[in-house]
Amino acid sequence: MDAFDRLGLREKMEKAGFIHKHGAEIASGCNKQLRFYFKNGFRSKRPTAYQVTRADFDKLLLDHAAETGAEVLEETQVKSIDFQTGGVRLQINGPTGEREIEADYVIDASGRNSLVGNTFGLKKTYHDLKKFAIYAHFDHVSRAEGVDGTLTRMVRTSRAWFWMIPLSATRTSIGLVMDLEDFKASEKSPETTFTEALEAQPVMKCKMENAIRVSPIYATGDYSYRNEKFTGDRWILAGDAAGFIDPVFSSGVFLAILSGEEAAKAILGALAAPPVREKLFAGYHSKINRVMDLYLDLVLGWYKQEFIETFFNPVQHLQLVPAINAILAGNDGRSFAIRWRIWLFHKVVRLQGRGVPISPRLTLEPNAA
Repeated sequence: MDAFDRLGLREKMEKAGFIHKHGAEIASGCNKQLRFYFKNGFRSKRPTAYQVTRADFDKLLLDHAAETGAEVLEETQVKSIDFQTGGVRLQINGPTGEREIEADYVIDASGRNSLVGNTFGLKKTYHDLKKFAIYAHFDHVSRAEGVDGTLTRMVRTSRAWFWMIPLSATRTSIGLVMDLEDFKASEKSPETTFTEALEAQPVMKCKMENAIRVSPIYATGDYSYRNEKFTGDRWILAGDAAGFIDPVFSSGVFLAILSGEEAAKAILGALAAPPVREKLFAGYHSKINRVMDLYLDLVLGWYKQEFIETFFNPVQHLQLVPAINAILAGNDGRSFAIRWRIWLFHKVVRLQGRGVPISPRLTLEPNAA
């Protein structure tokens, strides 16, 4: 949100009609529920974010870049990149044919294609996050009234989890995430897997009694990765081109905006003072890597039973849960006040996992009630 203000985007975001997001709701297959609101995050500065439809959001950003002076080439492919001592040469192919562009630096924001990362063989997957996601858009999914109707809803089962994200007044994104090995072992199609999983979970089924699917069912797998380096002599990786952790906690757009702005700062600094380029690029890598680690710890925890049990038993003293709330609301965790609370929360989770009954045990499976 701070970046949108600095870029002069807030008025356009409001005119676009995106939903004001106030927080999230986490539910379990055994029907435990916990809502948290950004306004209650530790030392919260902003009570809301946005729920966005990516196509509209991305187009808004692209048009704004063009309006403020960027040269935008659409329907244009980078065919090759040649890094040289004094700059970069890119061969591109677009509506007017092939031509060459010369630049001092390249910011690779090519998403999961990670053009530069793949060129140098830097892309590494997370062995503990080999997941498979199936998702679609639906109209007329049941929602709560008022502020609670804006919340992202995550439903954790024993071997999978669902997301429910309101995109507009009527449209909702519904997704299922499971282990890639579980999907392969089922030998079922993504459509069958998705339908059967929704039918088997009462906490999802009750929200979708009147739902109508309005998009194809999409599927993607093994999408979690990080490049070993985010910078080189003449390049910087930003957004998903640097890495993608997991759809849980909606960290992707936040990390893309953060890394995009930080990459711009590093490039501008290098152009103004070439001798400090190496220091600036190292600082960029360090910051983005640290924030990714912060989210990675939470994502890895999400897939552990003891993490969920701790999450559903929030201890009010010491403000541990508000500290987690702050991270999920986009706090980059630099302050000591946040760091020690996050450390203590993970410590409690580990004790729970070692059999110390700090929180009630959960089945995460549907029950008769």
